[in-house]
Amino acid sequence: MATMSSPLRVCRGILKELRVMQGPSYKESLAYSYVMDQFRKNKVTGERYCRAQQEAHHDSHTYLCLLESTRNHLYLHNLYHSKGERSQEEAAGLVGLRLPTQPGGIKNLTGVWQAGLCHRGLL
Repeated sequence: MATMSSPLRVCRGILKELRVMQGPSYKESLAYSYVMDQFRKNKVTGERYCRAQQEAHHDSHTYLCLLESTRNHLYLHNLYHSKGERSQEEAAGLVGLRLPTQPGGIKNLTGVWQAGLCHRGLL
């Protein structure tokens, strides 16, 4: 099992995600006050070491993962699905490809095909 990061790092990560979602006024939100209350309530002292604290740390780590994953999902969704219909060049560029071009820079393949048929008397 992978080791979890420290509770302070998880708390900072959750607050960072709240700041990204809600902007500079995130400290006035109910989510901020709830997160801070829970971290203060489950802070470890030298006198106590209990299973509930470990469970709270695991829950907070899971919540941080959820917030980061949601933000990444929204970013990817906007990147790939924000536009309607894309041209062939744009679609190829999204996956890192280029469309082939004809020698001499002719891009209209339909016109070349029709011109070849007309030249041969087939059209």
